[in-house]
Amino acid sequence: MSTTPQEILQQNWKFTTFKPLQEEIITSIIEGNDTFALLPTGGGKSICFQIPALIKEGICVVISPLIALMQDQVQNLQKKEIKAIALTSGIKYSELDTLLDNCIYGNYKFLYLSPERLQQDIVKERLKRMNINLIAVDEAHCISQWGNDFRPSYKKINILRELKPAVPMIALTASATPEVVQDIVEELDLFQPKIFRQSFFRDNLGYMVYHTLDKNYKLLQILEKSPGSSIIYVRNRKSSVEISNFLNSNNHISTYYHGGVDSKEKTKRFHQWLKEDIRVMVATNAFGMGIDKPNVRNVIHYNIPESIESYFQEAGRAGRDQKRSYAFLIKNENDILRVKNQFIKVLPDIDFVKLVYRKLCNYFRISYGEGEQTIHSFNYNSFCKTYELQPLTTYNSLLFLDRCSIIKFTQRYTKKSSLHITTTGNYLLKYLDENTQYEIITKAILRTYGGIFDEETTINIGLIATKVNTTEVEVIKTLQKLKDAELLLFDHKQTDAEIIFLVPREDDHTINRIKPDLEKQKHSKIKKVEAMIDFVSNDSLCKSKQLLSYFGDKNPKDCEICSVCISRNKIAVDPNKIRIDIIQLLQEKHLSSREIVAQLNYPKESILDVIREMNEHLIIKINQNNKYQLA
Repeated sequence: MSTTPQEILQQNWKFTTFKPLQEEIITSIIEGNDTFALLPTGGGKSICFQIPALIKEGICVVISPLIALMQDQVQNLQKKEIKAIALTSGIKYSELDTLLDNCIYGNYKFLYLSPERLQQDIVKERLKRMNINLIAVDEAHCISQWGNDFRPSYKKINILRELKPAVPMIALTASATPEVVQDIVEELDLFQPKIFRQSFFRDNLGYMVYHTLDKNYKLLQILEKSPGSSIIYVRNRKSSVEISNFLNSNNHISTYYHGGVDSKEKTKRFHQWLKEDIRVMVATNAFGMGIDKPNVRNVIHYNIPESIESYFQEAGRAGRDQKRSYAFLIKNENDILRVKNQFIKVLPDIDFVKLVYRKLCNYFRISYGEGEQTIHSFNYNSFCKTYELQPLTTYNSLLFLDRCSIIKFTQRYTKKSSLHITTTGNYLLKYLDENTQYEIITKAILRTYGGIFDEETTINIGLIATKVNTTEVEVIKTLQKLKDAELLLFDHKQTDAEIIFLVPREDDHTINRIKPDLEKQKHSKIKKVEAMIDFVSNDSLCKSKQLLSYFGDKNPKDCEICSVCISRNKIAVDPNKIRIDIIQLLQEKHLSSREIVAQLNYPKESILDVIREMNEHLIIKINQNNKYQLA
């Protein structure tokens, strides 16, 4: 059996060398120290606790807030034939009992838990009996009230300190301000921790912030001038589809990725992008976990993110191969107001949270003192309409109740419906000949889903509607008619989410005890949005220096490759040279100012100044097609 970190690294991960600070962090843990690892995105945080856990006798308990991340890490460990398990939500008590026993007697090396699981008596009792060699707290910033994703349930992690006071603990995060670092150390009660902090400075990554009137045109400019694999981050699903279609229509091969895309289709698109069959991935922030593509040349933010932490993490997916790459953020005059409306104005106050909680209990007919651990299918839009609640503020209230472990709010994103054709193909075709109004939709389904005659098949109503250019309502009506004609079995799911009540209903008493958490979160959120606005608005200080200062780097240096540094270091351009080049262009064809700017390699402002001057002196003029020509 491998006994050194290097041997385990090579045997299980096929690497011959560690990334910066990984080896030092692993050594600290092996020596039994409480440890804090602050590594940027792509720094290899999981290896830092997985290797020492494999060296030591016993099992490593990993606390993580992200179910998908837990499942991903467990699957990766299992592929390496390392025994690992994740206790996610939805596990029955009897099954949980068995799984915990397996962790005690089954030679498991990793147990992944959500912080909420630590509050269950059965979990606490079994943890006492486990031979735990290490406690790893992933996404540790969640424990801090000043963190980017504060979750009050993370404060329950200190239960592990009481259960296993002698076991070393490691806290890991990709981004944390000095204030957050101090908060994490205190909340986790880390004893004289060894703190390892990798500099966030990226000498190969240029942070470019551009103000533009036409974002789509700027996108095309960026993609034409900066070749290579790219990610474009957008605010919502609709934008991801629209921008992907726009890029494809302009000969930039792209696809889109958001929470509503079918999981098989997500995997397919992700691999197409990895293999570079598709150059551009247009995505919401659902596209984040597990991206291990070193040669991403451009990360483009089409909208202003909600925090510097989010921006920095997403921008950091560019240039992991250490080659020159860019993080673009494009904004217009409306964006700052829009980001305030989206992230600040929709923050709920305590009275609104109480209202939403009360209405939620009424919606599911939960009696006072009842409801604990009951599970309910939830139609979010119907709930908001029933009680005339503002959707975004309601959504934030539900997220807050989830973070405070009052409810578990699970968004399914896709309404999964199933279909099984129970008649023969010939009989179905004969029926369609006699009822032609159902033919187009039915044949689209037959072409899309193989094996639908053999077994119950999950179908995407929205996809079928798009293929035949109709509405989801029409697709559902057609399938309901075919079901009534006893040609098929059709199960249509109306809900788009699930609610689990974690505590008994006690109305105001339930919410009053989490009021301080709401005030802290609201204050923190406003502070983060304002910091992000300052970043995109400040065109006098190096962009990299602004980011590094935010995260506590002392005396960061100018990067020389961001939009501010490049603008500041530009050599004065000779207007006569620009004038000559414009005349040469217009001798060949008439051009708009935008087309002139695109074809000349000078600063945009300098070109526009020369165009205005030439127009005033009647050297050029605007024709009836709104293009410039020589006068």
